Amino acid sequence: MESPLGLVNVWTQGDWVTKTVALLLLAMSLASWMVIVLKALDIIKFKNLANGAEAFWHCADFAEGLIKLGSDRSNPFRLLAEEGREATAHHRNTKAQLHDTLDVSDWVTRCLRNSIDDTTARLQSGLAILASVGSTAPFVGLFGTVWGIYHALMSIGMAGQATIDKVAGPIGEALIMTALGLAVAIPAVLGYNALVRGNKSIITKLNRFGHDLHAYFVTGARVSATGEGKVVPMKKA
Repeated sequence: MESPLGLVNVWTQGDWVTKTVALLLLAMSLASWMVIVLKALDIIKFKNLANGAEAFWHCADFAEGLIKLGSDRSNPFRLLAEEGREATAHHRNTKAQLHDTLDVSDWVTRCLRNSIDDTTARLQSGLAILASVGSTAPFVGLFGTVWGIYHALMSIGMAGQATIDKVAGPIGEALIMTALGLAVAIPAVLGYNALVRGNKSIITKLNRFGHDLHAYFVTGARVSATGEGKVVPMKKA
């Protein structure tokens, strides 16, 4: 037997405002879960790609290093390496232009930074949806609750009875909307925080790789991690 206080009853007994709020919460939930799943898969993918960044420096030359980074054109580490190579070649071979007032170090830094910024923007795309859902879903649910309680009290007033059995059902149904708002908002907030942490880890590795690439393109070698100012030689691209 179907419960008279279930979600189905809330839908069938609710007016167009209640149904609109329920559909809006459903759409917000679907949107947030799609963002969470897709961005989580991207983070897992980029973390796996980051493992090839260190292998890049164990190659004999730049071309072999690109092969180690893989052929995936969406690999931000490969894109960063190619951007640095193209920036260096362009600066050395171009005719007199405004950017010639910059030395090769500043020019490569600028180009690498632009590439990192583009990747950061791509990683952060969609997070605004989670932030919006997490902050607004409770209030959308609360609006549905207030609207439901208002109509429940109006119905009770017209009936002229206010016994507990007459009040509990309509009020309980209205409060379900608040619970639905929280059920939508909580995963969005938790997903947002988890994705921000994952993105921060990838961006940190990307920045570290970019610093090494800068040293390689400017000096012809990668800065050693020992902090002694030594470099690890690597053939020019």
